[in-house]
Amino acid sequence: MTKSLLIACLFLTLPLYAAEEADHEIHQELRGILTTVQTAVNSGNYDAMLPVLSKDIRATTITQEVMSGHEQVSAYFKHWFGPGGFLKKLDMTFTADALTELSPDKTWGVVRGSGMERYTLADGRQYDMPTRWTATVVKEADGKWRLRTIHFGTNFLDNPILTDAKHAVVKYAAIAGGAGLVLGLLLGFLLGRRKE
Repeated sequence: MTKSLLIACLFLTLPLYAAEEADHEIHQELRGILTTVQTAVNSGNYDAMLPVLSKDIRATTITQEVMSGHEQVSAYFKHWFGPGGFLKKLDMTFTADALTELSPDKTWGVVRGSGMERYTLADGRQYDMPTRWTATVVKEADGKWRLRTIHFGTNFLDNPILTDAKHAVVKYAAIAGGAGLVLGLLLGFLLGRRKE
């Protein structure tokens, strides 16, 4: 199938898809919020997400830090990813589990999903952190849908940073054990020579 034929088929099926999906226009706007946040984070242009965030945003990050309002969102990213920050870059992908569950009056909705957050540390190391997220969106006074709350979580018993820490413990235990053995042999040799 040629590329132009594939594109034509896609455009022909869009009206059918829109007709099947209840509240299609709302869900398209909500998909736009997700895309805007993801693009802003991945490009490092963090303030580009502010227009789709409620001014009263309440967010909990993967580190369980909380943010209230646009100023704290900007400050959070500048702190972690700014000059001299501990982290060099963050790439995120969001996938919703299902369509947003809209309230009966269609003024707010709840959605949850999975994500992958790739953290690049200042020293170049990278960690892929699988996450789960839950968000609330609201239709504000100007008629625009915005992200009102979001909470991120990860499995604190099984994640790449914990795995790295476990490997470091084993590594340093082996080094300490080897150093202790060498020191013991050296002391034994020196004490043995003193008796002669």
